Amino acid sequence: MSFTLAIVGRPNVGKSTLFNRLVGKRLALVDDQPGVTRDLREGAARLADLRFTVVDTAGLEEVTDDSLQGRMRRLTERAVDMADICLFMVDARVGITPSDLVFADILRKRSAHVILAANKAEGKAADAGVIEAYSLGLGEPIRMSAEHGEGLNDLYSVLMPLADQYAERAGDDAPETDVDLTEDEAEDPDAVPVPTNAKPLQVAVVGRPNAGKSTLINQIMGEDRLLTGPEAGITRDAISLRTEWNGVPMRIFDTAGMRKKAKVQEKLEKLSVSDGLRAVKFAEVVVVLLDAEIPFEQQDLRIADLAEREGRAVIIAVNKWDIEDERQAKLKSLKESFERLLPQLRGAPLITVSAKTGRGLDRLHEAIMRAYDVWNRRISTAQLNRWLAGMMEAHPPPAPQGKRIKLRYMTQAKTRPPGFVVMCSHPDKVPESYSRYLVNGLRVDFDMPGTPIRLWMRGQNDANPYKGRKKAPPSKLRKHTAGRRRD
Repeated sequence: MSFTLAIVGRPNVGKSTLFNRLVGKRLALVDDQPGVTRDLREGAARLADLRFTVVDTAGLEEVTDDSLQGRMRRLTERAVDMADICLFMVDARVGITPSDLVFADILRKRSAHVILAANKAEGKAADAGVIEAYSLGLGEPIRMSAEHGEGLNDLYSVLMPLADQYAERAGDDAPETDVDLTEDEAEDPDAVPVPTNAKPLQVAVVGRPNAGKSTLINQIMGEDRLLTGPEAGITRDAISLRTEWNGVPMRIFDTAGMRKKAKVQEKLEKLSVSDGLRAVKFAEVVVVLLDAEIPFEQQDLRIADLAEREGRAVIIAVNKWDIEDERQAKLKSLKESFERLLPQLRGAPLITVSAKTGRGLDRLHEAIMRAYDVWNRRISTAQLNRWLAGMMEAHPPPAPQGKRIKLRYMTQAKTRPPGFVVMCSHPDKVPESYSRYLVNGLRVDFDMPGTPIRLWMRGQNDANPYKGRKKAPPSKLRKHTAGRRRD
């Protein structure tokens, strides 16, 4: 059985560095500035033959109020309660601080298994800090360096017996599965197969800071899984969460708010934005969340255009709809602005939601599923060629420089997003306006609103393929047999 390991400690002791090393990827943002991590980030860890779930937490602060640090501490304490094992990290170079003593006492009361690790212990400068770590009363500290991968063997030797205990406990608690089916049940042709290990639908929620992205995902999850608050820019990492929404397995990415490039000066914010852009590239459906008070700002348009250029199914969601008074007039204005400012996403769904109350989430789920279905749609070649003939009859292609363009046939080359190839003469002469005419026709006639559509014009050689080839020499055998017949 896999167990859960939560890495806790003061800010800037190297928790995220160890997390990245255990999962084998640079998932968590790492910087010299303390307090980079704010949300809980889970990952599949691997240490020799051990497989377990590791949780990266925010740095523990000595605050208990409703400030940002207080909310981060409560989220970390929640991770401690949920985890099977806690790895308490201290900085061996700094030594044991009063905060470490306070948090050690908290972990002793709240966690059944606490492992003490003295990080940054490479070199003789850390010897005093490692010895001082014994004073916490949590047993012998593991001397390690997350940056250089030192001490992982010692961590493995401590985790191994605990992993065996959880494996034995899982075997004792496992239900009986040896159920004998009757012949009718075993051979029922109408039985619906239950999918196992179904691949989750990848959904990324993006937008400007303080648009309500984390609050919306918490509402979908049904729990306060992400850190939220009135402050702008709380989320820094692109956090992915597994859930089942209305029976559909999904992986939802919460991303950092994206400001204008000129305003992004700090290195940490640049890392956060690049992490969010990477989430957009891995997603299948992108929900662009707008603020109802200031919708369709220039940065909103850039984010939506980025998702379209990446070829993702795009949904526009307008948040904070519960505080809007004149909803009908506002909705009409939003639709007009959407059609005017984002013509490349014509027909994409525009959904009004309230992340605070949960209103409109059913419509958002339906829009996500429909957009995903359109994004995967495939059209037969016969249908496309009949449609192409009708489009050319209604509006023939132009003849630039007197060269007539012949559109011979059309086929779909790919899905996700839908991509089509038109074989034609003089593909470089086809104007952009005629390509847009065909793309808009595809959207309307095949019911593909809002999804990105790719159209490529490919050339076809009109020349005689046998022109210029040498004639084969006459057969000597034929001449010989002809002479024999005459004799």
